[in-house]
Amino acid sequence: MKILLLTILIALHITNINAQEVIKLDDFGRIALNTYVSNDLKIPLEAKNQLEIKLKQIASKYGMAGTAANPRFILTASVSITTKDIVAGPPQMIAQNMDITLFVGDAIENKVYANVTITSKGVGTNENKAFIDAIKQINVQSKDLKVFLEEAKTKIVSYYAIQCDFIIKKSEALKAQESYNEALYSLALVPDTCKDCYFKCLSEMSIIYDLKINSEGKKLLNKAITTWAANPNKEGANETTEFIKQINPKAKCIADASKLLRSINSKLIADEKERLRKEEEYEKLQQIIDAENAKQQAVLEKERIKAYRQIAVEFAKNQPAVYYRNVYWY
Repeated sequence: MKILLLTILIALHITNINAQEVIKLDDFGRIALNTYVSNDLKIPLEAKNQLEIKLKQIASKYGMAGTAANPRFILTASVSITTKDIVAGPPQMIAQNMDITLFVGDAIENKVYANVTITSKGVGTNENKAFIDAIKQINVQSKDLKVFLEEAKTKIVSYYAIQCDFIIKKSEALKAQESYNEALYSLALVPDTCKDCYFKCLSEMSIIYDLKINSEGKKLLNKAITTWAANPNKEGANETTEFIKQINPKAKCIADASKLLRSINSKLIADEKERLRKEEEYEKLQQIIDAENAKQQAVLEKERIKAYRQIAVEFAKNQPAVYYRNVYWY
């Protein structure tokens, strides 16, 4: 009955697994357990936190610590108080005997693969501290825990062996829909301890990966071609190059991408040569214009001086005659 209730809780609360945890490359290709403590577990919050810490210690100890990379398999627990005593003080203490049952199961299909019950006693000045003390007493190196996790691991390996054909067919369906990332993800979850299935999935992943990079490369190349055609200049070249840089070097279209780059480079070089030629022509033309302007300026200056003098002549003509009657120089 305890197991049945727990699996129902797992089914209801599986979405609460922390998807914000950092997912690493080595979370794939191995059997990993996500630690999970139900919100419905009737123990104080601090005790829940301590229980999750203990579950992580157990998973880590046996090389099965995981993240949300694969939410299917979980390590979780339930707590049942068997006796509770008040010990007279001072200070007054609470002593609790409890059964802490650990479970490994498939949270997606709602199946328990293995379980073990550990009897522990906790003492504290309040109920919360008594829970925490009991949880801390769990020995992560106990033989019972080792047997429990080995049993769970065997069941998980068996799951992949049985489901292998289905996993590959699912990936093929996703491949047909061009959902390449999801297909790769579903195959990458198969641990390398499941030898036959692992290598079958590895072979399928190689095919899907090639399809993925070729499909994405073609789309990027088409964007690059369209961008360059619409704006065949330096700015367009920069935008086009950004698309080409995203193409996987192993994609089939990389040769066409390189050809486009060479074409862009040739066009930019030709444009630069044309710009320099036009600049040179402009400079020569400007020199001619400047020389002509200098000549015109000289002519204009002479004409201006001539005009000044002409005005002076006209003015002089209209002046009265001057008689030098009082000069005795001779």
